[in-house]
Amino acid sequence: MAFGLAALLDDIAAFAKLAAASIDDVGAAAGRASAKATGVVIDDTAVTPRYVEGLAAKRELPVVKRIAVGSLRNKLLFILPAILLLSQFLPDLLTPLLMLGGTYLAFEGAEKVWELVSGTHHAEVETKTEKKAVDEDSVVSSAVRTDFILSAEIMVIALNEVASEAFWSRLIILAIVAVLITVLVYGVVALIVKMDDIGLHLARRDTPWVQSFGRGLVGAMPKVMAVISFVGIIAMLWVGGHILLQGAYDLGWHGPYDVVHHLEHAVTGVAGVGGFLGWLVNTACSAVVGILVGGVVVLVAHLIPRRTHGASDAAATTDPEHPTPTDG
Repeated sequence: MAFGLAALLDDIAAFAKLAAASIDDVGAAAGRASAKATGVVIDDTAVTPRYVEGLAAKRELPVVKRIAVGSLRNKLLFILPAILLLSQFLPDLLTPLLMLGGTYLAFEGAEKVWELVSGTHHAEVETKTEKKAVDEDSVVSSAVRTDFILSAEIMVIALNEVASEAFWSRLIILAIVAVLITVLVYGVVALIVKMDDIGLHLARRDTPWVQSFGRGLVGAMPKVMAVISFVGIIAMLWVGGHILLQGAYDLGWHGPYDVVHHLEHAVTGVAGVGGFLGWLVNTACSAVVGILVGGVVVLVAHLIPRRTHGASDAAATTDPEHPTPTDG
């Protein structure tokens, strides 16, 4: 009986060690997968604050929370099951789907550039109540759509890092990555958008240098938000362009990315800053691809339909059966 109990305890101890090792392996794999997606995480963090610009201060955190919940829902309920099933049964479809998302990102970025250049804006609603309801819903909807693309790239990058793991290990690791990255991104976003409130709080303190720092923080935040908004637009272009370049390369069209790699390698040998210059060249080339592809989509989605409607209106006014009214 004693020998049997000792054997059972040994088995339990061995099982516990195996479970602990498995947890360590999962944690390490989740860490590696998260680190691989760091670049896209930075882009996601830069893009999101742009969506809360113009909202009332008391509504900023609730809107960020809604976007964060939408982001987590994107990752856990839609992206994670989809990429696991695709990687298991139709792995060749992952790249084209990711490229489709990259095209949408490029379109979003190019559309914002077009609005900045042309000065066009969406029509404003009449009342403040309507404006608040429409703005918050549209802000969250637009942000969650953009987040879907960035989250998909994050999850696919993470999946590639743990592709050799068993199915259930991949599921657990990617779920951990989804939660960790969502908390990181939207925690930083919440901190950024409430930095002016922190400055106001500091400005009311008794210590003179703390008050001065708080006032400086408040004064700097509009400029910081403007810079972050601009970086967010550029981030959509370079991430979208990078997805398209990498996807084309993976599908066998090596020419465009070979040119980028050639330019990148030409500057990586510069002492001290070679790595940064290489990243800068890659990013700039990706942004150029993003603005070109996104510009074409903007042209198709906005300008051509508008021109078609204009032609139709002109035809209607010159139709003999529908003469244009004249005075007198």
